[in-house]
Amino acid sequence: MDSYSTTTLGIAFGNEFWVEKDISLPRVTLQYHFDSTNGMHGNLGESIQNVILPPLLPTISQSGLVQQRIAKMAIKDSMSIACIVSLLGRRGVGAAHIPRPNFNWNDTKYLVAFGDSYTYVQGTAGYPNYSFIGSYLPEQFGFSPDALLSNKIVQNFTGTAEGGPNWVEYLTGCGLVSGETSPEDCHVQLWDFAFAGADVSLGYLAQHHDFTVPVVNQTQQYLTWAEPVVGKKMDKAKALVAFWIGINDINDSSNFNNVSFSAFYDMLIDTMFTESVHPMYMAGYKNFLFINLPPLDRTAANVVSETPLPNKTMIGWWDDSLIKHSNTFAAKNKDAKAMVYDANRFLNRVLDNPAEFGILNTTSYCLDFADPDVQEHPDLHDCLAVLETIQ
Repeated sequence: MDSYSTTTLGIAFGNEFWVEKDISLPRVTLQYHFDSTNGMHGNLGESIQNVILPPLLPTISQSGLVQQRIAKMAIKDSMSIACIVSLLGRRGVGAAHIPRPNFNWNDTKYLVAFGDSYTYVQGTAGYPNYSFIGSYLPEQFGFSPDALLSNKIVQNFTGTAEGGPNWVEYLTGCGLVSGETSPEDCHVQLWDFAFAGADVSLGYLAQHHDFTVPVVNQTQQYLTWAEPVVGKKMDKAKALVAFWIGINDINDSSNFNNVSFSAFYDMLIDTMFTESVHPMYMAGYKNFLFINLPPLDRTAANVVSETPLPNKTMIGWWDDSLIKHSNTFAAKNKDAKAMVYDANRFLNRVLDNPAEFGILNTTSYCLDFADPDVQEHPDLHDCLAVLETIQ
């Protein structure tokens, strides 16, 4: 029987609701803190011995007081909001004595990230409100070494899709402060090539805009122009490569007719592993983090719909395929560590217990979420004020 190595990961979320580009989605600002214990939650496997996750990270936030209160609550009761990270080095009986590669967050010095608006950070050389550097426009896809090294992360209300620091910034501690930050000045350098509105590949879905960089082209961009500059200086054993993609893919294709969605999602994820993950592995990167889809079936639009799209089954197909491909990748590449974070499980936990996280409304969103004034004067925008206390 196969087994999975697991460990615990505690997370705190903000409580805003939003429309991502062209799609209605719940807006969540992620604040990561980690429980470095090896205790188990549920019956998903055995306690892991070769993975060490980081201690509590800073919880500075520009997007309101709720995030800081939630983080304090998480510190007080981290085990109650912990969820599972499945570290997918799937092992059969015959491979029981083959040592798996170690991953220790405390040794990590670099995070290289790819994805969509959930992951992108604004750069001084980025496409405004969409990227850290460049775009898919011919004159903006490539960049010089000087352009990359002089580029800085911008932290303000519009510096991410979350109205403040997002999960990669909390995870690394890079770019948390207001203003501009060079990735090279961070204890854990953040090189973020995610692009807001991205899908996996143009081979399956059209761009949201002519400047949108799909994931397979994000890694192409990184390996062509960034790898020779920053990658060659990295100790790849201390680098983590993260992918969070699929939110736009599953929404953009949800109304397709005469299609097997499970097979379609499988093709998309296979393309990501073939054209993005494998090339990064061949460039020397060995530690990979994949994040599954959040419960998009429970967005404000879907909870009032008789036929929600995407629905829970569709999201399950995507997430199952991601696990399958992670398993296959780890099995084929014995020196690689493939890790899948179950964002779906945790966010369902938040939606099931909103008051515990200071969330007042899970069935609608604030239409003026993008107005910087909304947090200080929510009443002027017909929006709910953030909670002053969390019991």
